Amino acid sequence: MFDLGSSRDEPEMGNDGIGQGRLRRAVPLVGLAARGAGEALAARLRGGRTAAERTEFHVRSAERYAELLGHSKGALMKAGQMLSFVAASPAVPAEFQPIYQAALAGLCDDAPPMAPRLARQVLERELGHPAEQAFALFDWEPLAAASIGQVHAARMHDGREVAVKIQYPGAADAICADLKNTELLATFLSLTVGGISPRKLSFDLRGAAREMGERIVEELDYRLEAANQAEFAEFYSGHPFIHVPEVVGELCTGRVLTQELVRGLSWSEAVAADQELRDQWAEAIYRFVYGTFERIYMFNADPHPGNYLFHEDGSVSFLDYGCVKRFRAEQVEMMDAIVGACLRNDVLGTWRACVEAGFFKSTDPVTPEEVFAFWREDWATLWAQQRFTITPEYAARRIVRRCSPTGPSANALRYTTMSPEYTAMGRIEIGVMSVLGQLRAGTHWGSISAEHFESAPPTTEMGKRDHAFFDGRQLAGHP
Repeated sequence: MFDLGSSRDEPEMGNDGIGQGRLRRAVPLVGLAARGAGEALAARLRGGRTAAERTEFHVRSAERYAELLGHSKGALMKAGQMLSFVAASPAVPAEFQPIYQAALAGLCDDAPPMAPRLARQVLERELGHPAEQAFALFDWEPLAAASIGQVHAARMHDGREVAVKIQYPGAADAICADLKNTELLATFLSLTVGGISPRKLSFDLRGAAREMGERIVEELDYRLEAANQAEFAEFYSGHPFIHVPEVVGELCTGRVLTQELVRGLSWSEAVAADQELRDQWAEAIYRFVYGTFERIYMFNADPHPGNYLFHEDGSVSFLDYGCVKRFRAEQVEMMDAIVGACLRNDVLGTWRACVEAGFFKSTDPVTPEEVFAFWREDWATLWAQQRFTITPEYAARRIVRRCSPTGPSANALRYTTMSPEYTAMGRIEIGVMSVLGQLRAGTHWGSISAEHFESAPPTTEMGKRDHAFFDGRQLAGHP
């Protein structure tokens, strides 16, 4: 910890370094697109690339994306973070996926931070008083720096260790400028989804950009995030392996969020840990994501591994609640009806449930068998009768089945009319599968789904502890 007075005499806040204006922020991205297109044209004129040249091209492209996005902050960098955890995007040739993943992974942990003087000025402007009034100690070197804000360790006067997230000055304006310029995000998506792929995907870039923008803008209001986090923290208070840090409400504003400081293993450390621990962490993540949806109809809609801290006892701390998706009970029931029919191998029942949910029209030129395969195939985590290991290869097959317009479910995807309200589910599914695949997690996944859909007793040790916790809450009169 550094003394609070160490940066008091630094200059007043000036230019925050975040590029402002729609044209200024679009120019570097357009330049990157032009450079990539020029290289591709030159290769075609030479008669194509060799294997070594193709690899070199993808390495250069990945490094350029990471460098540009890491310094842009705002919506572009957030978009890069969203894509960085996808283990196997159908748009990227399999042999080049690790290149992009490795280059963009740095956006999770090592975003360029703002200067200490700027952090102090934002903090004090938001709180309305000097930092010393709220904190006994404050470390002006950030613990983490991300797309919208950075996190500092501090100690309150009552001794509590806290993490203080401070939004970059100008970040909200930069993001709003990005989101007004739909073409900017669409250009980014065309590069990452279409530009690096030899395949032409029928993909609504502008619609995807709008959906991504809606999710990003929710993260600008730290009061909203604090309220979301407090709700999750209350629901999981005392849980044996799911931990949500408590919020210090009196020290939260629109651009400052103060919460309990949690220390643990990072994602890079977690993937290198013993397999037994990785299996426990994976089950904790799975139960947190889908258990919250089934019990209180909510998703923490940012399943990014940088938002997890891992502990040696198999527990996981879940951070970042800026993007929370809430569903109505009837929406959850419709999804349960589809999955339940699949579990029973009921082809026509699955089709009827999808039509009733509005995902397909009864007149669509799609067979019940195609719809059933879209939901049932490559979803072994739900129906495996024995221990099943989720590998990166399995995760890739599942993502292709569920998301690729040129994959085995292309016809079903072509006629899907799923409401935009459900689009968060796709991102969550891809994110969770990618995380579990990289952990190479194995457990009795089918028994976890049987707990909900068949009221079966839990068979895993973590499942027994989870059920005991929620049974205890009900006996104590909690919802």
